[in-house]
Amino acid sequence: MRLKMFKTPSLAQRGTRVLALTLLASAAVMVAGCGEKKDKAASQTAAKVNKDEITVHQINFVLQQQRGLKPEQADAASRQILERLVDQQLTLQKGEDQKIDRDPRVVQQLEAARREILSRAYLEKVGEAAPKPTPEEIKKYYDEKPALFRERRIYSIQEITIEARPEQVNELREQLAGAKNINEFVEYLKAKEYRFNGNQAVRAAEQLPLNSLDTFARMKDGQAMLVPGANGVQVIVLAGSRNQPVGEDQARPAIEAYLLNERKRKLVEDELKALRAAAKIEYVGKFAEAAASAPAGAAPAAPAASTGLSATDISKGMGLK
Repeated sequence: MRLKMFKTPSLAQRGTRVLALTLLASAAVMVAGCGEKKDKAASQTAAKVNKDEITVHQINFVLQQQRGLKPEQADAASRQILERLVDQQLTLQKGEDQKIDRDPRVVQQLEAARREILSRAYLEKVGEAAPKPTPEEIKKYYDEKPALFRERRIYSIQEITIEARPEQVNELREQLAGAKNINEFVEYLKAKEYRFNGNQAVRAAEQLPLNSLDTFARMKDGQAMLVPGANGVQVIVLAGSRNQPVGEDQARPAIEAYLLNERKRKLVEDELKALRAAAKIEYVGKFAEAAASAPAGAAPAAPAASTGLSATDISKGMGLK
């Protein structure tokens, strides 16, 4: 198990996001303006910036992207969004005056943002066809995952990551099995001059990889397991645990969301496969060489599928903090 690290977006990535926001905001204005009467459109004006208007529709569009916003925070957030849109409109006007929108790099970024938005919108539309899980399906998932719900535990874990060659793995496994406690095993590592580092963590069942959860559920306090890795091994010690079961009613929202998202993911995956199968795709240059060397019928790597309920989603569904 390894903690996921979140990278700070690069300047280019932030620029693309700003461009995407500009496109989306502009689209919202165009959609809002279609078919409306002039007096109604005027009533939706939030601010006038030189010759241009900023509408309530634009503010609401950005407001909808603010996750976790409480109703009582909406007015203050709307004012902040309006000020940001004013700044954006001012710089947009100056950029147009200087014809920055014709700069090849800017054109390329705008086109990339447009492609991303339209592609994502299409896939989201495909996913909307996924049927909601039935109460019977939700109950079945709950019953099939006792370690995640009915027998849920909070685990206190010690992790030791050890650099080792493949031929050293069996020796480490034997030493771990014969050690009276984890301190004795650590002393062995020091004596043999292994390079290692340790970490401690407290994790709920839903924060563990779903494919290893049953293994953890079978472990007793004080037990350890050794997991081979690419550059060595990882020793995981269950220092302690406590029961904290979750009832079916409490878990139902998280299970429903997870099952629905899995169905959407499957629909999107199938749609992409079908589109590829129906299209004529020809690789050119060095990309043709790479395609030719790939195994026959091999498909491109698909996005990693979710292996279980995320800690955030399940905690929200269960009312945990």
